[in-house]
Amino acid sequence: MRWWSVANFVSNAGTWMQLTVQNLLVLQITGSAAATGLSMSVQAAPALLMSLAGGAAVDRLPRKLTAAVSQSLLGAIAFTTAALVATGRLDLTVLMVLAAVTGVVATVDGPACALLGNDLVPPEDVPSAIGVGSLVHSAGRLAGAALGGITVGFLGTAAAYAANGVSFLFVASVIPFLRPAYGAVRGAAAAMRPAPSATEPVGQDMTVRQGLVFFLRRPRLVALAGVTGISAIFGRNYSLTLAVLVTGPLAGGAGSFGTVSTVLAVGGILGAVLGARLRRPSVRLVGTLAAAGGLLQAVAGLSPSFAVLLVLVLPMAVVETVSDTAGTTVLQTDPPAHLRGRVLGVWGSVSTAWGLAGPPALGLLMEWAGARGALVSGGLIVAASIGAGHLLRRRRVTAPVVLRTEGHDAAAQPALGTAA
Repeated sequence: MRWWSVANFVSNAGTWMQLTVQNLLVLQITGSAAATGLSMSVQAAPALLMSLAGGAAVDRLPRKLTAAVSQSLLGAIAFTTAALVATGRLDLTVLMVLAAVTGVVATVDGPACALLGNDLVPPEDVPSAIGVGSLVHSAGRLAGAALGGITVGFLGTAAAYAANGVSFLFVASVIPFLRPAYGAVRGAAAAMRPAPSATEPVGQDMTVRQGLVFFLRRPRLVALAGVTGISAIFGRNYSLTLAVLVTGPLAGGAGSFGTVSTVLAVGGILGAVLGARLRRPSVRLVGTLAAAGGLLQAVAGLSPSFAVLLVLVLPMAVVETVSDTAGTTVLQTDPPAHLRGRVLGVWGSVSTAWGLAGPPALGLLMEWAGARGALVSGGLIVAASIGAGHLLRRRRVTAPVVLRTEGHDAAAQPALGTAA
């Protein structure tokens, strides 16, 4: 697990180095902000359409081999991009093709790497492992964003892509030496040989449809999707809302927003540390934290000064990260072992839809209400929606039905035989 965490840190740092310069590269090639947005959509589109198939592949194939191959392919794409940038042969068409291929590979790589990390610890330690993964992601993001600027300044854009390629190959080289924990090995074996139910034909238990049906029939997963979706659309997008707030009503500059971004990253690290201590997180905990984050966001929208905003940003980031860690733990541990890849595939599709819908919806909200109004109204919508959902759920819980037959209280009779 230590080796896997180091490898993931290197990989996340490399990915954020590339992301730091990617939009700038598109602008340099095309001179069009619309083309920049299009490249991001092209890379995200495969997750919207193919995540279910990618999750099914992860359930069917050996996990270590799948993760090693996907990481190697992503490394090859990064090296190819670096070579094309260095030789001046990267145009918009080639860039879009590479973005689409990256998105396709990521539909398999995401669930494969997530579940591989869980296999390295005993089942009771999976929540902590997910928390460690969140910590590594936050630290890698902070390091990668800083290294990206330094790398481009001294070595150029191609070097950032090449460094990302090296980070992928480092992960691929570590994977063969990882040894799953004993309990996880037993679970993985069971995942490869799931027992079909009495009503399910043999051979139908590894289909894409089964993962989708399981997700839709699992109330806690549907509730988790609702909580996360409302938060993703009306909250969270702080790179957009806080940037407009800082540079607009608070009269700050790029440096001020950089300070806000740093505080968000620090809060993410603190939240990941706290999230790693969760043992049995629930959807109710996720909802409570998301509602608290919405209320903090609303208060932040009313900040009279930059200093007050910084004080609020830190707990916002902490609450968001703990909520995300708890939700990820529920998502990766609730399904049976042989369905986890497909459930993560379903999640990949719906979360991509939120990611595509959130920024435009928030942009329209800011056009109508301004940065402060968007933060306040968005936060209140998140908190009110989650609160209303909780109240509706409580109203649906009814008292047990008492059956009476021929003057006898059937509920009071002891159940005998197999009919019980």
